[in-house]
Amino acid sequence: MPLFSSRTSRRPRIAPALDDEGLARVLGRLGKRGGSGRAPDVALVSAALEEAGHDWDRRGHRASVLAEATADTGLSAAWLGREPQNADALLFHSWTALARGLRDGRLEDAGQVVEQCHRAAELRPEDPLPWVVLLGVARVERFTQNDVNAVWREATGRDRWHREAYLQMLAYLSPEEGGSSAAVLDFVDVVRTRIPANAPCAAVEVTAAVRQYQGLLATGGVRAMTAGQLWDGGQVAAALDQAATLWAKPGFFQHAAAQADLNVLAYALCAAGRAADAHHVFQALQGVVTPWPWNVDGPALQRFEQHQAKAERGRQGGLGGA
Repeated sequence: MPLFSSRTSRRPRIAPALDDEGLARVLGRLGKRGGSGRAPDVALVSAALEEAGHDWDRRGHRASVLAEATADTGLSAAWLGREPQNADALLFHSWTALARGLRDGRLEDAGQVVEQCHRAAELRPEDPLPWVVLLGVARVERFTQNDVNAVWREATGRDRWHREAYLQMLAYLSPEEGGSSAAVLDFVDVVRTRIPANAPCAAVEVTAAVRQYQGLLATGGVRAMTAGQLWDGGQVAAALDQAATLWAKPGFFQHAAAQADLNVLAYALCAAGRAADAHHVFQALQGVVTPWPWNVDGPALQRFEQHQAKAERGRQGGLGGA
């Protein structure tokens, strides 16, 4: 599927499927019927995951989006009830439980989710996704670091650069979820030089910087007033420079959530006072908006449009200031 067309930008809209047209069609059909547990809906989700085959990146994107879209319906339970020994049914049921758990701050039955992930892993040993879900469970249940490291090795041993695995680990280590800023920095330092520039997880360092920046703003006071200094020098500035140069180039990124990472980059460039540099990133996005990171200080679409307009003015005037 084409990534980052050069067509004129379209009106900003929230698009959970991003540029996955097949997934967008499934979401549209589920939305019309309310995502029930009826056989046709189960078949839609099953086919979407099966179609991705061993493209673990694409499978992970589809599973994550569909799990969030149907988390409050009976679809995953109906599927598992029909096919209790189906690896995809087990995976999807556990992922929908995780989606609810991350939203609500607790899992209804953590033991069941863990058991289902292990059973799915037994049925399809090569699949990293059950282990990725377990990384998410570790966030909610606050697994010990040793236990998390063991799950991490299982996930990345099957798909070394799996984007969702890196994001789940980053969140687990974050101070907002019981970790620390030092733990995040250590993680980023370890992976920084190993990750290929166009890997699915390439945005982990910029994502960590955006989370840190937003955390500083949330504290208020002097720390909030000086939050912009985060972008001024050192490794963070170098990472942002590289991303601004490479990520929006046609064909550079091929992973399923590339447009989500470009949203993070556009936000970071605007936060760093480099609105003009963000212009080509907004162009590449073609109006596809992800709720985070834009929604921390207002409606995501509104904030996206405001920054997009500022980027356009900055380009026309040759100004990159905030």
